Amino acid sequence: MDKTEKTAALGVLSESFSAAKAAFFADYKGLTVEQVNDLRRRLRPHNVRVRVIKNNLARIAVKEAKLGEAPAQLLDTVAGPTMVAFANGDPAAAAKVLQKFCEENEIFALKESLLNNQRLAAKQIAELAKLPSREVLIAKMLGSFNAPITNFVGVLAAVPRSLVQALSAIEAKKKEQQG
Repeated sequence: MDKTEKTAALGVLSESFSAAKAAFFADYKGLTVEQVNDLRRRLRPHNVRVRVIKNNLARIAVKEAKLGEAPAQLLDTVAGPTMVAFANGDPAAAAKVLQKFCEENEIFALKESLLNNQRLAAKQIAELAKLPSREVLIAKMLGSFNAPITNFVGVLAAVPRSLVQALSAIEAKKKEQQG
């Protein structure tokens, strides 16, 4: 790779780190091309791009992107062949796909990663994968907001219903006494 290619790659990598909500690092050594392509195919619908990076180039890109201390410190610890999945969409959805792929392929191992420029341990990625999707969480929150209103309407509807039932009972009793 000559200097102009490195500069171009550095710019693309720096932009990828800046734009991503999460960057998941993994050791992919031993995976076949078909397996890597399968992983890319699974991640594509979740707006995740997978790249194989050189660690030194990634260190420089993170410093140029000015993401803070946590990403720079993380990349100082990254060693060996590294694959990065840049999640521009829902990080939890990406974590689910990566965790499932990790379970299916024993050679694939997640390393420490980044979520909103904060370090995540591999265990935290597994916990993130267990979270419901963003849409499900929003639906649950809206349901929680809607519950008190629904209960209030039910109480208000119960008052006239109770009155009608009481009047029906009185009417039935009077008919019984007259008859």
